[in-house]
Amino acid sequence: MAGTDEDAVAAADDALYVLTAVLLTPAKFPSVLGDDYPEACAALGLPPLADGYGLVLGQDGDGARWTVVVDDVSLVAVAVASWDCGMEYDLSPDERTVVAALPGWPLAVAVAAPGVPAPHDPGPESADQPALCPPDTTVWGPAQRRLGADEIALQWAQWREQIDDAEFPAAGGARASSDTPSGDVEADPSTGEGTRDEAPASTGVADDSASSGHGGVRRVLAEARSYVDTPPPLGRVRSSFAPGDARTLRADGPGWSLVARTDDIAFILLDEEPGEVLPVGRGPSLPGLLEALDKMAVRPS
Repeated sequence: MAGTDEDAVAAADDALYVLTAVLLTPAKFPSVLGDDYPEACAALGLPPLADGYGLVLGQDGDGARWTVVVDDVSLVAVAVASWDCGMEYDLSPDERTVVAALPGWPLAVAVAAPGVPAPHDPGPESADQPALCPPDTTVWGPAQRRLGADEIALQWAQWREQIDDAEFPAAGGARASSDTPSGDVEADPSTGEGTRDEAPASTGVADDSASSGHGGVRRVLAEARSYVDTPPPLGRVRSSFAPGDARTLRADGPGWSLVARTDDIAFILLDEEPGEVLPVGRGPSLPGLLEALDKMAVRPS
């Protein structure tokens, strides 16, 4: 994050004090905006260009929130990578690269520009459309479900250590270890933290169980398999770096999100299961599914 740098870009006839920036590309986009890249672009009224966009979030001289869309994706990518490494970077896009200046922020931003009023939405005299705003994390819906999946991908080790492989049903529906109770893992989209419920009902589901397990999980796995034969909209399946030779897979669909490591298990979140995270065991079918999804997934360039 750029923090409180006072570097400015020209936008909306005023200076923009840059606070942070994110990419909007087929391989990496704010998932709160949609299940895939075209849907995310449509949420901002943008055509889904092949090269994507950069979203620069900041405040004008009056403190109003603005999201400036630029087509200089490489510049924004370098800035984001620098900030992620703790380095300073002067993000100052040329005004000729500005595609649109949208009121508000689609994401929560924890910092504010110095020397200007506190962040607020632009007044109606400055904006001709409703201001963008982050999703409400006190309720559950598609955006919150995708935020939860984002946090699992970012904090994989923390989530994985909550799961005992012995809790997954073995072939035939029997539990691998009947002495080990299991419970729901709950997702908090506002913090990304997971906690175990003490309820004894298991959420561990063998990936190839056709006669037992969670119906929603079976539906998601079937829809994910269909992506291999019929490619979904661009960006609905994405592959990113993971330790070792593995990849982190992210797939989304109507009402569901899936996060997995190609060498490990998967987690599923459903719109109809508020706050619940459903682990999927690494049975005989899951490895092949993950490998096939990884081959057709969009990857960062």
